[in-house]
Amino acid sequence: MPNQQEKSKYTAQGAQRGRVSGTSGGYTNARRAPSSRPSSRTSPRPRPAAAPEPEKAAKDELVFGKNSVLEALASGAPIEKLYIAKEDTTPTAGKITRLARDAKIVVSFAASRKLDDILVSNGFSGKHQGVIGKLRAAEYSGVEDILAESEKRGEPPFIVICDGLTDPHNLGAVIRSAEGAGVHGVIIPKHNSAGLTAAVSKTSSGAIFHMKVAQVTNLSQTIDDLKAKNVWIYGLAGSAEATIWDTDLSSGGAFVIGAEGDGISRLVLEKCDFTASIPMKGAVSSLNASVSAGVVLYEALRQMTAKAAR
Repeated sequence: MPNQQEKSKYTAQGAQRGRVSGTSGGYTNARRAPSSRPSSRTSPRPRPAAAPEPEKAAKDELVFGKNSVLEALASGAPIEKLYIAKEDTTPTAGKITRLARDAKIVVSFAASRKLDDILVSNGFSGKHQGVIGKLRAAEYSGVEDILAESEKRGEPPFIVICDGLTDPHNLGAVIRSAEGAGVHGVIIPKHNSAGLTAAVSKTSSGAIFHMKVAQVTNLSQTIDDLKAKNVWIYGLAGSAEATIWDTDLSSGGAFVIGAEGDGISRLVLEKCDFTASIPMKGAVSSLNASVSAGVVLYEALRQMTAKAAR
């Protein structure tokens, strides 16, 4: 593990490599000066009262697709009700039905077109494969739960921090890679981030039900708290001089993944003890967030496994 002097050096380097924030457009909301032209009416005509807007129906959180539903059932996900296409007589559909009934979940058999309507009415696209699960509201873990999972496994903390991943498909893919690599938990900010939605669940292929996800109000403060517990913070940044191959990742830590295009925000980057890049040999200059996460997490896993075997 790097010593304190090295940590200070790399922290300073990380601060120098902060991303340059772009400019944002603005507008003026100044009040127009009153016209000097006299009004043709002595008193304004009263406007009719606006009709109240109809209330929008609340959207249900769904998990759909046979593999995703099986993963959800196996992990004890909070499924309230299952819809199964009555035309589906496959063994997988039968297995899902048995597991659901064993778990005391209400099972409703309906025509496949009814399942199509359920997806569309809740704003989803894609193939349900004859099975849809209606979920209760997602439950988040705490950062302390993630650290407790590390202790339970007898391993150094192995954490992913997502900074500004607003695309649910990206977040779901990151969670899938993280679960496969043995990560103890994922931390996301409460604002400017996708949450634990059905789209995230679908993209994660059910990995979301095996992964502790903590949602925090202040990402910078959370990083400070992790550092106080001797957790090293690694930022994945394309501008970093050191690559993930050159960086010692064998002691685990928290790996910060930034949003596509923007990268890691300046304040969070300044908190990183180290920054590292992924070597790129082709014409493209970067990878998307979920692929980048998979590359760095499996390099960290390789190094940690090799160290444990020594």
